[in-house]
Amino acid sequence: MANDLIDHMLAAMPLPAVMVDQSELIIAANADALTLLGPNLVGRNFVTILRQPQMIDTIEQGLKDRASCKTRFLSSEGGQDTTYDVHTRYVPAVGSGSGGALLVSFNDRTQLEQAGQMRRDFVANVSHELRTPLTALIGFIETLRSAARDDEAARDRFLGIMGDEASRMNRLVGDLMSLNRVESQERVRPEEQVDLTALIGSLLNTLGPLAEGAGVVLQPLVPETPIVVPGDADQLKQVFSNLIENAVKYGGSGGRVRVELSKSDRDPAMRGPAARVRVIDEGPGIDPIHLPRLTERFYRADSHRSRELGGTGLGLAIVKHIVNRHRGRLKVESELGQGAAFTVSLPM
Repeated sequence: MANDLIDHMLAAMPLPAVMVDQSELIIAANADALTLLGPNLVGRNFVTILRQPQMIDTIEQGLKDRASCKTRFLSSEGGQDTTYDVHTRYVPAVGSGSGGALLVSFNDRTQLEQAGQMRRDFVANVSHELRTPLTALIGFIETLRSAARDDEAARDRFLGIMGDEASRMNRLVGDLMSLNRVESQERVRPEEQVDLTALIGSLLNTLGPLAEGAGVVLQPLVPETPIVVPGDADQLKQVFSNLIENAVKYGGSGGRVRVELSKSDRDPAMRGPAARVRVIDEGPGIDPIHLPRLTERFYRADSHRSRELGGTGLGLAIVKHIVNRHRGRLKVESELGQGAAFTVSLPM
């Protein structure tokens, strides 16, 4: 097989691929392989390029036994770890050696690995979140069956705690179901017309007692004229309810939460007309180190306080997916001691 035919064959492959002959030299490589492994591969011993022990063993075995083999190749691209499935296939009568050569191809499975890790982390997080209230419930039940059986005051106190823990599990299950629904609909863009002016006004009336109980004043800056966007009214209500409740609970120590609604004929993020809702508190703020991860499932900037206030760690993840479904943008700005501002931009 001529060298130019080998080059054309590798160039046609949709994966990074190199050809190694019996003298262990790389005799051909396609453009994707050059991007992955670096330039000037041809003519070099494969050991100087693929230095990972499992790669060396696999290729040497393939050349010796002329058998198909499989291994893993780990790399780092742009600061991100990547994982490749590597397949070797022996091709007879290729190259300048005594026989054929080994075709080595690299199949990127980084996204599958990341998805698998996300599933494992999700199961671990859910298990952890459920284990704490379940352990408390089991402990109190055992106590009520024994030492506190006839202690009325202890029984009432334990039942109150058990009720709180059961409510916490119920909120967690509810948020998990809500997150599942939102993710399943994320690719379907809503087409209803929603008046954000009326929706925000209704929400502020509904959440007024919560704010009053927390000693927080809600300050609406909402125009009288309707601002209409294509959307799902229930989901948008969930977004802004979550953001306002969070501002009251976590940032309410400043005594004031502003809710602003405006529109722009040319929003840079939307590249067109957009509506913008900002929820701003004057509380303790969030350390900027936490901002990139706030919308991750179960991520909490302050785990202890979040649990004390009944948070499940899923609220902002739900907000993110709903905003994504509406082709919008969520922006979080905060500094310690300076409060926090959550901005949702929605195309009009």
